[in-house]
Amino acid sequence: MKIMGSSSSLIHNNPLISKSPTKLFTSSIKKNDVFSINFPFFHNIHHPFQVGTMRVARSPGLTLENIKWPSPDDEIPFWESSITTSHVTIEAPLSVDKDSDLMHVIHVTAEMAPIAKVGGLGDVVTGLARACLSRGHTVDIMLPFYECLPKQQMTEFNLICTYDSYHDGKWVQTNAYRAVASGIPVILIEPANQFFKGQRIYGGSYDELEAYLFFCRACLEYMQKPRIVLTIHNMEHYGECRFVVSVLVEWNCELIKEQFGKSGLDGDVYATTDKAVDDRTIGHNPERLSLLKGGIVYSNAVVTVSPSYLKETLGSGWLSCILIKYRDKYNGVLNGIDTSLWNPATDPFLSAKFDAQSLAGKTICKEYVQRGLGLPIKFVGSDTHVKGKIPLVVCITRLVAQKGLHLIRHAIKHVEELGGQMVVLGRASNVQVEKEFESLATLHNQGPSIRILLIYSEELSHMLYAAADMVLVPSIYEPCGLAQMIGMRYGAVPIVRRTGGLADTVFDMDDQSKHEVSNGFVFEGIDEKSLSSAMDRAFNFYSNKPDEWQKLVMKIMQIDNSWNNAAEKYISIYNSVRSY
Repeated sequence: MKIMGSSSSLIHNNPLISKSPTKLFTSSIKKNDVFSINFPFFHNIHHPFQVGTMRVARSPGLTLENIKWPSPDDEIPFWESSITTSHVTIEAPLSVDKDSDLMHVIHVTAEMAPIAKVGGLGDVVTGLARACLSRGHTVDIMLPFYECLPKQQMTEFNLICTYDSYHDGKWVQTNAYRAVASGIPVILIEPANQFFKGQRIYGGSYDELEAYLFFCRACLEYMQKPRIVLTIHNMEHYGECRFVVSVLVEWNCELIKEQFGKSGLDGDVYATTDKAVDDRTIGHNPERLSLLKGGIVYSNAVVTVSPSYLKETLGSGWLSCILIKYRDKYNGVLNGIDTSLWNPATDPFLSAKFDAQSLAGKTICKEYVQRGLGLPIKFVGSDTHVKGKIPLVVCITRLVAQKGLHLIRHAIKHVEELGGQMVVLGRASNVQVEKEFESLATLHNQGPSIRILLIYSEELSHMLYAAADMVLVPSIYEPCGLAQMIGMRYGAVPIVRRTGGLADTVFDMDDQSKHEVSNGFVFEGIDEKSLSSAMDRAFNFYSNKPDEWQKLVMKIMQIDNSWNNAAEKYISIYNSVRSY
């Protein structure tokens, strides 16, 4: 079970190491101390880290004359044979006005791009941290020292201190290391037990819930007395947690074991409706705590990742009552994207660079991907496509129910019917879903239209965004969504369902009331017919209005979805809790 669908920020002064179980939610907090959880956090104990000019490892700009085209028959797939993330230092000079009242912000998180990225949380943490650094603040990202972290992507690695943190009745020796990753200071927490061992960020042999409870406590042991801003990235990850021992009389076996008390806290203290009990389990055996609910109650401020998702979470779901109760401290701030990481003009993974004023490189990127995946370059046998071009749709996503699996399956079929091409890139965590998409891959991957790649590849995701004419995001719900913003940055027109952050960033081309900001194709329902209608409109626009399509591509590439605006709002929230 993941409990990391949220993050936090902290501000504090002294990293006191206690030798008694810390009362995490009830300890006194000093005025002007602040902490943010995305796990983002704030504190003031280290020297400020200065943002300098970052080095960007660039592949040479290529033209049709000198490019070496890939092939699906190549021994090494094209996205693995070029530059890789381990060779990239994403850093660029930032010309943002500095804030006058500076803080030390620590983001406490389970993910960070690119060294510990599973989903959008990793991108958000890195992007927000970089934006806060650029405004003059001191920033650290506090991360578990996963065994699988690519240490070659970190520099300035050294041990800060060794201290004890409490878990399950004993004190566990814990190392805190400092390093720099993607130009951002990182504090890595390494316990002397088996937590965070294994070759994946999630899914190790340890109990994840216990491991992250330990991690949260260890972070607070390191800092203590912070102000806390909780950022909720996905309300579905609510952190269900056992807090009492429940014994079922069956061969005298204890079948359900307590979890929360291993952190050193008494679960009974928090097992009320106004604190942390999971309302859905009241009267059941056993009742449970919700760590997310507790975070909402005890944080100094709460943020979620788009204004529309804030409205949706206030209006539905079992946590809506507690969110309404604490509405005064609940904020909706739209995520941004890291425009130094996602920049087609400097992206080291691309076969050719491009920008809104010069799109020739995008044409090369599209052909490069088509050739590498064995897809036809031009449409043969019909005059319905502009100058023989085939529209390429990409869908880069985790293959989970939230992302609209039935709509992705339908899109594969419908794109084929429309004579287009589609590439799906993503990995499934559910065995049944994985088998289903493996069957689809077996059915389609040798044909002329569809490629389904059940992998995670940061390199290939960059290449696909650059190659795409359209990016599909058919989510059933989407707190913010980054794919549509990244797609637009790379000139891929979004096709999205109107929900959450998708509704805040994509506005339909046929909505005359929003003509000035129209930038994609939007559908309302969760049925296949609704998706088909949006895709039909997008394909017709692409085929029948080539000049307008080109203008649309140029328009969306210039939309500012950077972290600059969002970071200003976060800093305002951080400042608002300093005087509590």
